[in-house]
Amino acid sequence: MSVPSAPEQRTALVTGAAGTMGRAATQGLLADGVRVAMADISLEALETVRNELAAKAPAERLYPIAFDISDPEACSHAVEKIGDEFGFIDILVNNAGILSKNKIADTTPEEWHKVFAVNLDGAFYLCKACLPSMRQRKWGRIINICSFAAKSGGITAGTAYSVSKSAMIGLTFSLAAETTATGITVNGIAPAYVKTPMVTEQLSEEERQAVIAKIPVGRYCEPEEFAHVVRFLASTLAGFITGEIIDQNGGLQFD
Repeated sequence: MSVPSAPEQRTALVTGAAGTMGRAATQGLLADGVRVAMADISLEALETVRNELAAKAPAERLYPIAFDISDPEACSHAVEKIGDEFGFIDILVNNAGILSKNKIADTTPEEWHKVFAVNLDGAFYLCKACLPSMRQRKWGRIINICSFAAKSGGITAGTAYSVSKSAMIGLTFSLAAETTATGITVNGIAPAYVKTPMVTEQLSEEERQAVIAKIPVGRYCEPEEFAHVVRFLASTLAGFITGEIIDQNGGLQFD
C-alpha cells in the first residue's frame, strides 16, 4: 500500500468550507498538518475564512477555490486546479449542502432538483474526479457528510433534504464496495443538529427548543466535535474502517 509518508504530504479537499462545519473540518485537518483546498461558492467568503485560519497555520497550506459543485465540468476543472497547486487529492470531504424544511406537499420540482444537485450530485462528481488518482496511489479517504435526517425521515428537515442525505449514504456504501481492495476508504458521518446557522437561524425558537427536548444529551453538537470525527476518518488510524456511517446524534437513535 502506498501511503503519503507524513500528514504534510497529504492534501484534502473540503467542500462547503466557508460554512461552520466546513471551517471546523478545515481547521482540524490543518492542525493535523494536512494541506487543505477550501471549496465553496463564494471566493470572498473563502478568503475571509482563510485569513482567520492563517493566524494559526501557514497561509500556503490553504487554497481557496470557488466553484459550483452542481456543475460536473466545474468540479473536474477544480480538481485539476487543486492538482496543479498541491498535487494529488488524498482526502475528499463532501460537506457542502443546503437545507430544505418543506415536506412533500410544499416541495416543488425545482426545489427537489436544487437540493439534490448540491447535496448529492456534487459529491458524485467530485468522487468521480478524485478516485482515479487515489486508485493510482493506492491510498485515499472519502468522507461523505450525511445526516440523522436520512435515518429518521427528518424531525425538522424536509423531504428533499432527508432523501438527498439517504442517497448520500447509498453513494457511500456503493463506493466503499468498489474500493475495498485499493487502499481507499469511503465512510460517512450522520450528524444531528450541529450548532450552525442552519439551526440557529433557519429554525424558529420554538423548533429549536423542541429539538433540544428530544436530544438525550440535552444540547447541540459543537462544530469541533464534528471535526474530530472527520480528522479520525481522514487519518491512517481509520484504515480498517470503510462503508461505515458514524452516527453523531447525542443519543437520538441507536443502531
